[in-house]
Amino acid sequence: MLSCNGLILNYANILYDKSRSKIQSVQEIADELPVAPMISYFLCDSWYTSVKVMDSFIRKGFYTIGALKTNRVIYPCGIRQKVSEFALHLRKTDRAVSLVTVGGREFYVYRYEGELNDIPNAVVIISYPRESFGDPKALRVFISTNAGISTQEILDTYTERWAIELFFRQSKNRLALDKYQIRSRQGIERYWLIMSLVHYMCCMYSGKYNTFEEGYWYFQDQVKTERIGNLHQFIKNGASLEAV
Repeated sequence: MLSCNGLILNYANILYDKSRSKIQSVQEIADELPVAPMISYFLCDSWYTSVKVMDSFIRKGFYTIGALKTNRVIYPCGIRQKVSEFALHLRKTDRAVSLVTVGGREFYVYRYEGELNDIPNAVVIISYPRESFGDPKALRVFISTNAGISTQEILDTYTERWAIELFFRQSKNRLALDKYQIRSRQGIERYWLIMSLVHYMCCMYSGKYNTFEEGYWYFQDQVKTERIGNLHQFIKNGASLEAV
């Protein structure tokens, strides 16, 4: 998905190739992107916050903001520690721990800026929901390769990644992404292309960007209207009840 000034549209669907790793596939996507004309971000889950991927995107002008696995190593005060181990020592009363609101929910967060393995400098945000502070199962960690923005900006920007999940849910619920039965590579790629075109049409049906659901139901109403109109014309032309 690509997002710019509130406009969010599907950029490409890539068929998984077992001969290459997911990291290689994402690197190739980065290589195909145009150079970003302004500060831009690659948003991802913890599968893709690898040095190779982040380097590929920074070459095209995209910083990375993504989730980070809790076993990643950081170096607070020069001491090598896993994030999960370091988080055990945090206290709500620590000066470096603050309370932020993201998407209507409150989180206790700690901001680390410094070295990671193979990364000379980045920001790592360690967070707990307010009601689950200190619970290892509730621990969430995020990384930003842009150290010049605030903790609030990092977390708010990461939430925009939800558009990816929303696109797949819409495609499954409305565009048969989880129901199509095609085996050939060419057939699958053609279906994905048609699906993406329909998604685009739904988002842009009014001539300006709107929600997918608005466009989807607009076209549903158009189809129903055309069916009734065709049926009316069929009967008007003298068709029998059996033919109707």
